[in-house]
Amino acid sequence: MYTGTLKSKSSGLKIVYRNTSLKCSVVRRRGADGRIPVRTLDRGASSSAAAAEPTGYPGGSYDTSLLVKYEHHVARHIWFGEERGPKKELKVAGHGLKLNSRVPLALPPQMESWVSRSGLASLQRTSLNKIDTNLVSAFVERWHLETSSFHMPFGEMSITLDDVACLLHLPIRGIFWSPQDVTEELAVELAVDYLGVSQSQAQSHVRSCRGSYYKLEWLYDIFVHHRAASSWAYATRAYLLMLVGSTIFADKTFTLVEARYLLLFRDLDGCSGYSWGAAALVTLYRYLGDASMYSCKQLGGYPTLLQCWIHEYFPTVGKRGENWNPAGNCGLPRAMRWSYRQGVLKVDDLRPILDELTPTDVIWRPFEDHRAWRVFDEICLYMGCLKWGETVVPYLPDRCLRQFGYRQYVPSPPLDCMMATDIDVDWISYHQSVVDVIGSSSVATTPSEVVDGYLEWYYRVSHPRLVPPHRDAPREVPVPVYDAGPSDPDWARVSTLIRRYLRQVNAEEEDPQFSDLFEALHISRSH
Repeated sequence: MYTGTLKSKSSGLKIVYRNTSLKCSVVRRRGADGRIPVRTLDRGASSSAAAAEPTGYPGGSYDTSLLVKYEHHVARHIWFGEERGPKKELKVAGHGLKLNSRVPLALPPQMESWVSRSGLASLQRTSLNKIDTNLVSAFVERWHLETSSFHMPFGEMSITLDDVACLLHLPIRGIFWSPQDVTEELAVELAVDYLGVSQSQAQSHVRSCRGSYYKLEWLYDIFVHHRAASSWAYATRAYLLMLVGSTIFADKTFTLVEARYLLLFRDLDGCSGYSWGAAALVTLYRYLGDASMYSCKQLGGYPTLLQCWIHEYFPTVGKRGENWNPAGNCGLPRAMRWSYRQGVLKVDDLRPILDELTPTDVIWRPFEDHRAWRVFDEICLYMGCLKWGETVVPYLPDRCLRQFGYRQYVPSPPLDCMMATDIDVDWISYHQSVVDVIGSSSVATTPSEVVDGYLEWYYRVSHPRLVPPHRDAPREVPVPVYDAGPSDPDWARVSTLIRRYLRQVNAEEEDPQFSDLFEALHISRSH
């Protein structure tokens, strides 16, 4: 075996590469579809061995058994310079500005009681006024629906139930909602019975929506009308439906909400029993999976949840404003910490920045100073399927253990949710899956700790980079060896900023004019 090490002058990133045989052809030619065929056989190897080795793609994945939908993924096209369309960023549904104008400073006490007990009150104030579509789009390009995770250069990360609990203060324990078909006729009946509108008004409105939907603006008008008439139950249902339709259930129409969600609020005293946190996560996972495909150009779900998650975990990526310091807050949802600031970087500017991130650029456990208001719930380590309505997604905390303070190991193959039949039972009896998740690991001694062999496995089954450094580079799998970085978030940020500047000016350690900066970089990494 031949083993060597390369060091990039621009980034300082060390790459270990291994050539298993000098008899093999190292460069593998790709076909018209971008796939890399089985490598050239060593002399004396059998044809059955060739048949057993999976084919791969440029830049990864080389073992295609994990990301089985990668052929249709946007990342595969980006590698060849193929964009979704003239606009590289996605169209994103953000209702923050409208919602701010529709949410009153105070609700009547009769309504406030119901809204507070529903578990949804925090959604009234958490939305960002605007969304950085370039930042969000750059992360969507790294999402894979098979694993319900973002594939970063150093491993997988995901938006977890704990993230939802801390960012939005939604309840994560509770029941899942089972689907119920709602025809246009039933949508009319529901509006009459539970929104207090006339038959003719409901029929006219549903017909204008061309399906079993209600317009968000129409729901707001109903809320205002019934509030003035002191019809509190009707006003509360219209308000809550408008609220979830503008946030966790936002779809790609940007103006409508599905009529079936009104069923959630038939009993205003009983709607608090749902796992609203799981509902938000299932909806966002579903839309992230759709938007990660090359043919999709829009993102639904609650983009505030995604963008605030990015702000919490990646302090050096994107531009954001802070409304308050976490240490001095009064127990507000962490999403309210952030405010929109217009970024100057476009999607194609952000791709190489994300490609060069290392574990020291991540705040792995950003909510430890928020535990006085949201204690960690072990159900966040449940491994299984989550469902909401007819949508079922895998929830796999074993793929992002570093976010929970554990050492990352090579995870099990993802669950096949199509085969899941007892999701509600699995959710209720979550304890065993928690044992399975953490029983094979241990508490991390450093925030980004992984077991031996994890990165080799990950670089074989994933695509750590979206932008090819050299299109004709050797095809052996590169595995990064990261220098030990600071565990303290402030020192990590200092280290990242110095390293970024040195990279931008193409500095090398031998350059005397940059010697002081390199010394500062080494000092920051020692903390």
